[in-house]
Amino acid sequence: MANTKSAEKSARQSEKRHARNTAVITAIKSRQKKLRAVISSGDAAAAKAEFDGLSSALDKAAKRGIIHRNVANRRKGRLNKAVIAAKAAK
Repeated sequence: MANTKSAEKSARQSEKRHARNTAVITAIKSRQKKLRAVISSGDAAAAKAEFDGLSSALDKAAKRGIIHRNVANRRKGRLNKAVIAAKAAK
């Protein structure tokens, strides 16, 4: 338990940030699953559109410090590779 007012406030802020960050990470994971489903269905145009949205979400999360910049770039690179492979397979 916090001993001072500033420690109590810090704990409240930390809880809020944790909830917000968890929500963002969950949303990103859901979008990744959706993109993989679209890629496996073979719809290249929908896959590209979904990738663009996911790429933006990853960049925003990295900018805000929710995920590391290199993690965002690695995920974008791997998913873009899969989107390109889906276009080629079409």
